Amino acid sequence: MSIRQFQAHRMQAPRDFQQIPNTPICVEIGAGKGKHALLFTGQNPQTTLYAIERTKEKFLAMQKQHQLEVREYLNPIHADALPWIVHALFPAQVEHFFILYPNPEPHNPAQRWLNMPFFEFLISRLKPNGTITLASNIPEYIDEAEQQLIELWKLPYEKQKIASDSARTHFEIKYLERGELCQQLLITKPQEYVTRFDDFMPLQGQIMSESSDAE
Repeated sequence: MSIRQFQAHRMQAPRDFQQIPNTPICVEIGAGKGKHALLFTGQNPQTTLYAIERTKEKFLAMQKQHQLEVREYLNPIHADALPWIVHALFPAQVEHFFILYPNPEPHNPAQRWLNMPFFEFLISRLKPNGTITLASNIPEYIDEAEQQLIELWKLPYEKQKIASDSARTHFEIKYLERGELCQQLLITKPQEYVTRFDDFMPLQGQIMSESSDAE
């Protein structure tokens, strides 16, 4: 794979990190105030969803809303997504990742999800035939992601136009009300897909030793 390898073993554990069981789950990255997380777990009440949000203000809003609309299998997580995923998730554990309207990083293309070495690690956490939903209101972002899926990651996907009455996130509502084109890529991990992290177990709050680094 022609991209430098993500240094997973160097990831520090998030503050107040708690381990999770190795059971089938869904994960939302950048869950904001939790609108989609509550909607999804309301529609799928038996599905466990971990909804990760980095900013304290949005996380607290999601937590408050979760207290008002109790969802047994919704787990709001206040953390940066990369270290939490490295420390928490097992190989081939996740049924579906949601990345809805991520920061397009206009001045830092290397930080876009499909341009990051971390994306390979993310794929390793996805079960065979599992999926990733990547949504954006920026056509160039979707176009670039498509190109990366074809040329770099070699993953099958379906490009979908998001319906004008969709209301999964506050951003989505705002963009659609403006009449903007919102699109998503539904990315599938093939049964035989291989990454360099398929045997990498979650760090679970630990940091690998220097001897492990050298291996």
